[in-house]
Amino acid sequence: MGDVLAGIHATWEFDTDSVLIRFERGIRTPKLFQSLRERRIPYAALSAVGLTPGKRGTVVLHASPRPGADPLMEAAAGQLKDGSDPYRLVLPADREILAEYYRDELRARLDPDSGQPADRFLVAAPEGPLRFKAYDGRASFDGERVSFRWSWTGASSAKWRAGDQSFPVERVAGVEWRSPEAFEGYLRLLTHPSDASAAAPAQPCVTSPGELPGGGVPVRPAQADQDPAAVLFGLGYGPVHESLPFAAAVLESARRRPSVPVPTSLVPVGAARRDPADIAERIRHLGELHQAGLVTDVEFSAKKAELLAEL
Repeated sequence: MGDVLAGIHATWEFDTDSVLIRFERGIRTPKLFQSLRERRIPYAALSAVGLTPGKRGTVVLHASPRPGADPLMEAAAGQLKDGSDPYRLVLPADREILAEYYRDELRARLDPDSGQPADRFLVAAPEGPLRFKAYDGRASFDGERVSFRWSWTGASSAKWRAGDQSFPVERVAGVEWRSPEAFEGYLRLLTHPSDASAAAPAQPCVTSPGELPGGGVPVRPAQADQDPAAVLFGLGYGPVHESLPFAAAVLESARRRPSVPVPTSLVPVGAARRDPADIAERIRHLGELHQAGLVTDVEFSAKKAELLAEL
């Protein structure tokens, strides 16, 4: 089509095979949109296009992605509110006729298989490297590994005992993202069945719905605050809007690579030397956990020696 349709918080630029969505970065723009910046959506990734009345004199042009086509929406799993849906373009009501034209044009370009789930991701995930600060640690993804570095102020004693974590994407079976708007927010990595025994064996375990492509189900501890494969965030702490693009990037990378059936998942991060001041602070916090009875003498000695070895 080669046209541009400017709405509130976003602009849609129509090409021959896709629509480029550019998000605004104003203070009233949803923070998720600011993190995404722009996204190219192939028409083959869409299942339907509609136009509905909006709030306060607006209309909404809404495209629906095919199930399995967009890693961002797969990670969100239906938890996004309308105001944070990147497939909605809000327009003034006086542009309704123009919006109807583009709705019809988009419908004419839908793939013949638009009613079927996609067999692979058709929309690109946010590009890395990505990182964000959660309540109990810092998460980073460089395209090859997901790393969690625990915060001494927020991480549970179980995570401190386990140590900082590094997950090769080959070990990741899936990603579980939970919006804090529903209950407690977290991002959890689901590892392949051969890796399950490495993740906090003392915790009760539950299985996530569905089987993995290679058979079996990923196993995880029931509580995210005790799981070394999860980081926590919420409305009052942690940039939630950065966690969803992060989850989408990890999910896309994990789906793209074949799994490696080696029973290793939680690999302590320690190859690089750390700041001595940071090590000292971690040892001090470890001592507080020891004095509070949350860490045994053996665990305290072992973890202290591990931290000193990183100097």
